[in-house]
Amino acid sequence: MPIKDVVQPNIIQIDDVLRLRKFDGNFDFALEWYQDEETVWYVDGDRELYSKELLEKMYMYWNSVSEVYFIEVYTNGTYQPIGDVSFHQEDMPIVIGNKSYRGKGIGKKVIQTLIERAKTLGYDKLYIEEIYDFNVASQALYMSLGFKKKELVNKGWSYELILSS
Repeated sequence: MPIKDVVQPNIIQIDDVLRLRKFDGNFDFALEWYQDEETVWYVDGDRELYSKELLEKMYMYWNSVSEVYFIEVYTNGTYQPIGDVSFHQEDMPIVIGNKSYRGKGIGKKVIQTLIERAKTLGYDKLYIEEIYDFNVASQALYMSLGFKKKELVNKGWSYELILSS
């Protein structure tokens, strides 16, 4: 089923403090994430920091081919965006842009939630286009959820997850 025929939810509640909020075109707050050299290295495999124009181009591209969500954490009485994730059958890139939230299991909860969404959409497989060889944390995350290396690509491996019903 093509993603364009599916209604993307505005909110996907993951737990009491974590949710995904549908991309709404407002992303100024995210520029700070993509101004971090380490983050950009893991995302793009180079160290060229994003301009506002490049960030807009990225979000518009992903929004045209996938569901795009901001990862939000409830803190101090409100939801705060801490990262983003794009979801479609062919790829699922995730960024925890706020470094203080990395390594806390948030990425795993987000990907688990999107795996369940894929099952409800009737997908039989999910793919990750490429995880760079040096991005050991992302490799561990996806493999811990059952993704397997599929084939060698440019700077790393593509991954595949066979979904069971």
